[in-house]
Amino acid sequence: MPLWKLSFAFVAFVCYLAASCEAQKTKDMLLSEKVQQLVDWTSRRSVIRLNGDKFRRYIKSPPRNYSVVVMFTALEPQRQCVVCRHASEEMQILANSWRYSGSFSSRLFFAMVDFDEGPDVFQQLRVFRPPNYSGAVALMLLMTLVGGLLFLRRNNLDFLYNKTGWGIALLCIVFAMTSGQMWNHIRGPPYAHKNPQTGQVAYIHGSSQAQFVAETHIVILLNAAITLGMILLHDAASGMGDASKRKILCLVGLGLVVFFFSFLLSIFRSKYSGYPYRPDLWSAWNIIVTFTQ
Repeated sequence: MPLWKLSFAFVAFVCYLAASCEAQKTKDMLLSEKVQQLVDWTSRRSVIRLNGDKFRRYIKSPPRNYSVVVMFTALEPQRQCVVCRHASEEMQILANSWRYSGSFSSRLFFAMVDFDEGPDVFQQLRVFRPPNYSGAVALMLLMTLVGGLLFLRRNNLDFLYNKTGWGIALLCIVFAMTSGQMWNHIRGPPYAHKNPQTGQVAYIHGSSQAQFVAETHIVILLNAAITLGMILLHDAASGMGDASKRKILCLVGLGLVVFFFSFLLSIFRSKYSGYPYRPDLWSAWNIIVTFTQ
């Protein structure tokens, strides 16, 4: 290889090393400035308040050899976010504990971004959910099934006028809606809860603000049993058959209503600790007077 080519390659290599060293030096200086700025802010306030520009500079942009715990909140009074204030207080306690602990270092910081100070940050972090076509597909399959059934039975549509069938279908819808099935569909709760310490499985949620899927199924069965008891009582009262048979229907229906309604009431009491409520007798008397006038 000619000498001039070797010289040119050597010069290019030296320039590359110099540029790399300069770039690394600039990177180290920038990182040092960012860390020092975060340390200064932390010395004045354990939880650093960031706006959009600071978030992009100190959180999103490299270089960065540290971690930041960021809470996104809305603390302005007009937002009326009570939960945000409680969470901010807990965040402050956690940040103070880290700041005054013996293991404090410049590798971990705590910060928050308020919605009114950095709305553009919230826009960047929006969750985009893909469209869910399962409901539309299920509806189309159901309509196709019903249409196919009607086509196959097009010469005999007497079943459409069957009151018992329509009554059972409506009862199923009522049982599903009154048991909280729609709430399950929206919130997606677990089927049950198993205590990790004792291994005991709970099928009834202890709070009135939540429920398990198993709880919904239990309430559906209880409502169905109570309804069956009411139907038997109705048949026993309005029937014209054998008196002994009507008596048996009456006793069975009464037993179903009393037993399963008591069971349903006990579940209600376990979820609503304030039950039974103390009635306002004066308000009740005013209501009675209003309806009797």
